[in-house]
Amino acid sequence: MKKTPPAASPTLYVAALTGWQKRRVVALRSAVCKAAPFEEVIRWGHLVYFQNGPVLLIRAEEHRVLFGFWRGQRLREIEPRLKPGGKYEMATLELREGDTIAPATARRLAEAAAGLNAELGDPVLAAKRPAVTKRRATPRGSPGRSARWVPKGWCRRRCGWGGPRAPARRGRSS
Repeated sequence: MKKTPPAASPTLYVAALTGWQKRRVVALRSAVCKAAPFEEVIRWGHLVYFQNGPVLLIRAEEHRVLFGFWRGQRLREIEPRLKPGGKYEMATLELREGDTIAPATARRLAEAAAGLNAELGDPVLAAKRPAVTKRRATPRGSPGRSARWVPKGWCRRRCGWGGPRAPARRGRSS
């Protein structure tokens, strides 16, 4: 499978496949569609399933088919072959020619992944939220700025933390 423009629809994506990749993708797609009411789209050149954010993907490559989950690291109890990696607690099951996954297992994985998105929300948005840190109290009378703040006209580079800005010197003069 050489690099080609992405398919216009999920049905055309599957129709463009051949051989064992097509059989594996059709089986996975069938199990996923029975698991939950996903929105199926072509994103990043492969099948992506959304429900309150991205849930899972199916990607056919020349020598493998990937079955990946945005929160797949939490699903390793269901399928221990899931390999963690990437952002958003990603984990992927790599299927090569001759490898199989039971349709019931694929369906359980898809149901559990959809349940995690329902419980925890969109994994992409959850990753963008900044961690809550306690702010340090500012000393009494301070303007509330951080310790690195230097008033305009004051030079930290040449004069330390205080004093008027010294003109930059090009050479040494005595």
